[in-house]
Amino acid sequence: MATGAATAVALLLSSCGGGGGTGAKSSDGASGKPVAGGTATVLTPSDSQTLDPAKMGNNFASGGIVGNALYGTLLVDSPATGKIRPSMAKSFRSTDGGKTFELKLRDGLKFTDGNPLDAAAVKFNWDRMREAATASPYRSDASMVASTEAVDSTTLKVTMTQPVTQFAQSVVTSSMNWIASPTALKKGAKSFDAKPVGAGPYTLKEWRRQSSMALVKNSKYWDAPKPYLDQLNLRVSLDAAQRVNTMTSNGADVAVETNMQSLQKAKEAGLTTDTLPLSGGTYIALNTRKAPFNDVRARTAMAAAIDMKSLNDSVFDGAATPVDTLFDKSSPLYADIAASSPDKAMAQQLFDELAKDGKPVSFTFTTTSASENRAQAEAVQAQLSKFDNVTVKIKVVEFTEFLTLQNTHNFDAAVTSAAFRDPEPRLWTAFHSDEPTNMSGVSDKKLDAALLTGRTATSAAERKAAYEEVQQRLTALHPMLWIIRTGGGAVAQKDVGGVTQYGFSSLLPEELWIKK
Repeated sequence: MATGAATAVALLLSSCGGGGGTGAKSSDGASGKPVAGGTATVLTPSDSQTLDPAKMGNNFASGGIVGNALYGTLLVDSPATGKIRPSMAKSFRSTDGGKTFELKLRDGLKFTDGNPLDAAAVKFNWDRMREAATASPYRSDASMVASTEAVDSTTLKVTMTQPVTQFAQSVVTSSMNWIASPTALKKGAKSFDAKPVGAGPYTLKEWRRQSSMALVKNSKYWDAPKPYLDQLNLRVSLDAAQRVNTMTSNGADVAVETNMQSLQKAKEAGLTTDTLPLSGGTYIALNTRKAPFNDVRARTAMAAAIDMKSLNDSVFDGAATPVDTLFDKSSPLYADIAASSPDKAMAQQLFDELAKDGKPVSFTFTTTSASENRAQAEAVQAQLSKFDNVTVKIKVVEFTEFLTLQNTHNFDAAVTSAAFRDPEPRLWTAFHSDEPTNMSGVSDKKLDAALLTGRTATSAAERKAAYEEVQQRLTALHPMLWIIRTGGGAVAQKDVGGVTQYGFSSLLPEELWIKK
């Protein structure tokens, strides 16, 4: 994962998610009964661009802690088991194989403006996420819903466009989990950013863009005595090395961390760390829409030529974890299907064959200026320089231009990500032929069918078989090259308790407390 926070946000919003079968890994912090009171300083790896929940990212690299603080959560998942647990919603269930769902809210929920957080409010928030004008990064998740109906004040009926048995995972790992006051949202973006209204554990006191945010305890939070802290001071710290140095010098209480090497350094320094292992990871998307990668031989040659373990050594000093199999070994969907099998002789044979056919492999690797992103492109270029009949150029673009690649498809190769705890919905959004977030543009009927079966399956065995077929198709088609596992987490001082994450390493601020 890139250390550049902005790039991390881009990758995560486009294609990462969570939920499902792996356990958290943590080192001990403060224990015992939570203590009320006090202020915590939290370092964040990015600055919020908006406080509209529909436009925020629910993950460790972007606005997870901010969204959880202001809006609370409808649902969470267990860090240990991945099972969905209630929060502001009492239940979320389907009795017809994922065709429809019933969301039941707790009685008496209120926004900080006094209006009820009821089924109509959830309907308003979810419906606007499906609208193109809202520009939600989770529009694909919300668009799985065909219609919503507020049956009564605490009951929302959700009808899906097609059966999605694991739809709760989309709620937990997206901003569908955050509900804002419709009254406040209707006043417009400028007004809402100045005074966001939710029903979360904290309210906004002050926001200095690109610098800091002060949040104060919501005394009317539904889950008293939480939150335990009186105030959270969030400080933007874009550089991973700076974050870990600040933590080791006791300059902050908690840090949301995007960099696995920094998490390891923090652990070695005796700080508390908490991570959620993920399947999938970062990958090099090969644009199958145009030459040279519209020819499967070129993609197969790339897969055979690039040694990801060597790339790990040159870019990450061997500290990262290469993606050996699509699913982490702790996942119930794990299968021993190799994600890559370097074979230099085969690679050269294919490069020669393509050149003989008048199709020498020549492409541009597009990257941002973030140090590790550029280093990955340079590592690929260096490895391919040892082969004949292949040429690689590197194009460095501004972050804003990089974000447009998903829509313009104006690239040959670029790094993106599909990391997850449960594959639904992230493998679908990353590789289904109908999805706008399908960076590689892969279009394969067998792959689409397997993704659909994985989405709609009602038994564990059927689901596992479907995702084994997904892995086989990705291996046969090579629309991308897996690089490393990703995963963020949190670092805390030893006197901090309650470090708890859910979904895609989204930190729950109401659980934090400081031992006095």
